[in-house]
Amino acid sequence: MRDHRDYRRIADRIAADIVGGRLSPGQRLPPQRAFARRHGLAPSTAGRVYGELVRRGLVVGEVGRGTFVRATPAGAAAGRALTEAGTTIPDAPDAPDARNIPATAPVVNLELNYPSAPGQSELLAPALAPLLRPDVLAEALRPAAVTGTGAARSAVADLLATGGRRPDPAGILFTGNARQAIAATLASLVRPGGRVGVEPLTYPLVKEIAGRLALTLVPLATDEHGVLPESLAGARLGALYLQPTLHNPTSLTMGARRRRELADAVTDLGLPVVEDRIWSFLHTGPEPPLAALAPGLTHVVDGLSKRVAPGLTVGFAVVPPERAGAVAAAVRSGGSSPGSFALEAAVRWIGDGTVARLVAAKRRDAGRRQRLVARELAGFAVRSDPAAYFAWWELPAPWRADTFTAAARAHGVAVTPGSAFCVDPSRTPNAVRLGLASAPEPELARALRTLAGLARSRPGAGTG
Repeated sequence: MRDHRDYRRIADRIAADIVGGRLSPGQRLPPQRAFARRHGLAPSTAGRVYGELVRRGLVVGEVGRGTFVRATPAGAAAGRALTEAGTTIPDAPDAPDARNIPATAPVVNLELNYPSAPGQSELLAPALAPLLRPDVLAEALRPAAVTGTGAARSAVADLLATGGRRPDPAGILFTGNARQAIAATLASLVRPGGRVGVEPLTYPLVKEIAGRLALTLVPLATDEHGVLPESLAGARLGALYLQPTLHNPTSLTMGARRRRELADAVTDLGLPVVEDRIWSFLHTGPEPPLAALAPGLTHVVDGLSKRVAPGLTVGFAVVPPERAGAVAAAVRSGGSSPGSFALEAAVRWIGDGTVARLVAAKRRDAGRRQRLVARELAGFAVRSDPAAYFAWWELPAPWRADTFTAAARAHGVAVTPGSAFCVDPSRTPNAVRLGLASAPEPELARALRTLAGLARSRPGAGTG
């Protein structure tokens, strides 16, 4: 048998097949034991290969059903870095509707979710021009401190002020993006082997972060208002990670009463909270952030990737001032410090009103796209919010999320199966998330129409 350290090379080869289109979206990989026998591996090594592919976002697993190639490889960046040629997996049975999908088929990507306002580049350019002067650029290309600058802390405090509450600038730290802020904050709060409470459906990269930090995610009981406060007692948690505003993927916004109840519960337990507010800029409701209700325990993570653009962004961690040192150390340890150029650009965009104008434009844009969803998917079980850039679609029988995802890809539309968000794989929802932000509106309308026609057909029948 091969040395167990070969598992990454084997995963690389399979990843190359996925990225190159030689393994089709929705295709089921062989059972791990069959894969181990075929490749002369120990069963434990085969498990590590499959685990590595899940970590990269290339496949999803469903208990009792198998492991399936995702609609589009979320780990495509990893695939581009591969140095070995791929080899196909022989005799891997195809899922229905996944056969004969051309690798070069044009795709409307409803997995990605990067909003862009009309005229965005023209709005952003003026603040960048002064940074390109040689004397200014030299300074802007130096490494930035985790604590940023006084001007940066003040600008972000202004940006995140809500309901009359402005964060204390002393508790504001900076990372390269919001994902790094989540990772550093969790690393500072929970030791390896510890437990983090989450909603049963959560941001997929939080699952990846938890795996990297050796943390166990604990799905908490919920109702139509969000996480039940009583589910915290006895759960033996080291921290709580929540998206109380425009939860991704369901678009749920937790009401003010439930927020107060949760704040009381975490205060009684002394339980730290990581409040992810990356999409909250779209929401204009009166609900107070958890940080306003439990300020000594709540760590806010946010950033500019959705407000501005993903390519030149900054992440924020707004933490109780007495915890700033511990979180800053975790940021440095993870190599997640911000870039000076992006930080200086952010200060200028916030200060000159560019971010505020982009936010207003994206709120209008999200509203238009939600109206497209309401029109094209009328009659289906779609959960969303008029302000959100995504929708959660509970599929009609007899469709299953994996076969629908593969069939949608065959018809030129990429969607994300519910399993990508599910914490407990034994309770995978029969649903898909639709990311509404990235596709141009005419393409989005056509894609939604295609998906509606597909959902009205039977698996294997297509849309006619």
